[in-house]
Amino acid sequence: MKISKIHHVAYRCKDAKETVEWYVKHLGMDFVLAFAENEVPSTKEPDPYMHIFLDAGNGNVLAFFKLPTRPEMGADPNTPDWVQHLALEVESLDELLETKASLEGAGIDVIGPIDHTLFKSIYFFDPNGHRLELAVNVARPEVTARLDEIKWDMLREWSQTKRAPEHARWLHDGSLDSE
Repeated sequence: MKISKIHHVAYRCKDAKETVEWYVKHLGMDFVLAFAENEVPSTKEPDPYMHIFLDAGNGNVLAFFKLPTRPEMGADPNTPDWVQHLALEVESLDELLETKASLEGAGIDVIGPIDHTLFKSIYFFDPNGHRLELAVNVARPEVTARLDEIKWDMLREWSQTKRAPEHARWLHDGSLDSE
């Protein structure tokens, strides 16, 4: 078996209507589906919920659950905020910068753009506290090929040492452009 694509990714939200309106307004997503039930289909547990779906482009769907009977939502306290995020791709650097300006104009704090060599990105939070990243690919084919050649060696070394391997140090230390 080989997975054909991600059907949808689901997160929890504080307010379903506010979440739909925010993603439509700030990220241009289309609201495609909503349904609510009083029982969880997979467990038959009585637990009312609202399930909303947004079109994230190219057949990708971002979904949220509003769970009114559950305690207030929160992030994993053992994982840093910068780890727990959803990265969404945009077409161009101009689009990334325009979106940053629009978000900031709406009073949303934005970090970046950050140059990751392979892509440039901005970071911000949605109204539910989920960290989002918008990224635009800027990788040169030779850089991608070079990283592809070392990926397994890096993974093996990390598995043994739990320390950052030096195989791709050139990616961020400035030596890439001097080669």
